[in-house]
Amino acid sequence: YSGQTSVLGPNTMLRSLLSSTATSIPSLILWGPPGCGKTTLANIIAMKAKGAARFVKMSACSCGVAEVRDVVKQAKSELAMFKRKTILFMDEVHRFNKTQQDSFLPHIESGTITFIGATTENPSFSLNNALLSRCKVITLEKLDKKSIKEILERALKEESVTIGKDVDGISIAEDAIEYLATVSEGDARAALNN
Repeated sequence: YSGQTSVLGPNTMLRSLLSSTATSIPSLILWGPPGCGKTTLANIIAMKAKGAARFVKMSACSCGVAEVRDVVKQAKSELAMFKRKTILFMDEVHRFNKTQQDSFLPHIESGTITFIGATTENPSFSLNNALLSRCKVITLEKLDKKSIKEILERALKEESVTIGKDVDGISIAEDAIEYLATVSEGDARAALNN
């Protein structure tokens, strides 16, 4: 994970929670601009939770309260039968209206689910107060150029692309990485997709 040192750096609350067990993570709202790492952070939590908790990924763009109810029903069964918690990640949670957002409340309150919502919108305006009062808001910033370059270099390495001149394989010029890191304006997704 690159960037977001104010949230994930040494001696931060989230870093210490991730260092323990994923089941100790409280309900969270991840707020930040597009491409800053909200979903990636949720995926890291999912990897940490593997085995100890069930991780369910949903998007408010493509589901409704009925699907949430199905997940909660399964979460209750998992908790009763296996003592296994469920972490529900809801991407674009701001797309749920205030009444739809209320559907999470009793299940967060009872401990049936640990809720992680991701939003690009200011939670003070886009989420209802009852949901906010049950979640810790983590503010993610737009990524700096150095972090974008790290992300690009790691992705290129995974794809066996050489940075600089390579006679035998596929390569990319250092200037091209610099250019992508600049024009992406802090959005890792935009940098990776270009």
